[in-house]
Amino acid sequence: MARIVPVLDLSRLEQGASERWTFLFDLRTAARDVGFFYLSGHGISAVEIDEMLDASRRFFALPEADKLAIEMVKSPQFRGYTRTGGELTKGRADWREQLDIGVERQPIPQGPGIPAWTRLQGPNQWPSALPELKPALLAWQTRATAVAIRLLKAFALSLDQAEDAFDPIYSGEPNHRMKIVRYPGATGDGQGVGAHKDGGFLTLLLQDENEGLQVEYDGSWVNADPIPETLVVNIGELLELASNGYLRATVHRVVTPPAGVERISVPFFFSARLDATIPLLTLPEELAVEARGPASDPDNPLFRDVGTNVLKSRMRSHPNVASRHYADLLETGASPV
Repeated sequence: MARIVPVLDLSRLEQGASERWTFLFDLRTAARDVGFFYLSGHGISAVEIDEMLDASRRFFALPEADKLAIEMVKSPQFRGYTRTGGELTKGRADWREQLDIGVERQPIPQGPGIPAWTRLQGPNQWPSALPELKPALLAWQTRATAVAIRLLKAFALSLDQAEDAFDPIYSGEPNHRMKIVRYPGATGDGQGVGAHKDGGFLTLLLQDENEGLQVEYDGSWVNADPIPETLVVNIGELLELASNGYLRATVHRVVTPPAGVERISVPFFFSARLDATIPLLTLPEELAVEARGPASDPDNPLFRDVGTNVLKSRMRSHPNVASRHYADLLETGASPV
C-alpha cells in the first residue's frame, strides 16, 4: 500500500534547478492533497533530536510539585506546565501533560486602547529544578525556526510568489511557540488530543518511536507513525487563509498509547507576528481556479488578524488561564482585539 503521508527531502532545494523545481511541485502537491508530510534533509542531527527528547523526558520525570511551580495558570502569556487533562479540544479534556514556551520577550505595557492580544507577549516559565531545560528548548526553537523559514520560502515559490512574500508578516518578531508533550498510557476515552487544525503557518513535529498521530484523509483516519530522524510537517490555517484555501490545513488528532507506554512529542508552531494581518496572495490563474476558499468553522471562525486568532485559540483551550487573566473579556463578551 502506498504511503498516504509522503516523505520530502528538504536538501533537494540545493541540488540544482531541475531538482529544486520538482521539490517545489512535490511540496505544493503534498500540502494541497494531504496537508501533512514527513521532512528529511532538514539539517537537524540525530544527536540533537535525541538530546531534545531526553530533555523532555527529564522534565516530565520531575516531582509534580516542581512542575506545578510553573503551572500555566500563573501566566497571562499561556506559558508553563499543564497537567494531564488540563487542556481542552472542543470542550473535551486532552489526556497529556505538557510544557508550553514561546519567544522570550518583555511584556507590552497595558492601558486604555491597548489590544488584549498584546498580553500574549512576555516571558516563559522555567523549572528551577532543571536549569538545563531552558537552553535545550531555546536551542531547539532556534533550529526549528530556521527549518520553518526555509520551508515557508519554498511554499511561496511553489505558489509562484516571490521567495520573500511572507517575510513582512513574520520577520522581526515572529510569534512562534512550542511545547514538549507526554502522553501517558491509555485511559479514559483515548483522546490524547482531539481532532483539530493548527493555527499558524507551519507545524514541525518531533515524535519519539511511539505511534499515535492520525491525519484525516478522504474521510478516514490515517496513521502518521514515526520515521526516524524526520519531522512531521503540517499546514496551518494562516497558509490556508493566504492561499484562499488552495493549501488546506488538515484535521488531525492523537490517540493515547497503550497502557504501560508513554509517547513524547515536541511540536513547534511557526506563525506570523501578533500585530500582522494575513494577506490574500494573488495566485496564477491555473492555481487560483483550484482554490477552494478557507474552510472556517462557524463555531471557531478564522480572522486575518493574527493576534486575535491566537488569543481566541488560547482562551478556548485553557479556560482556567482565561478566567484568571482575561476575565474582563469574558465578563463583557468583548472580542479579543
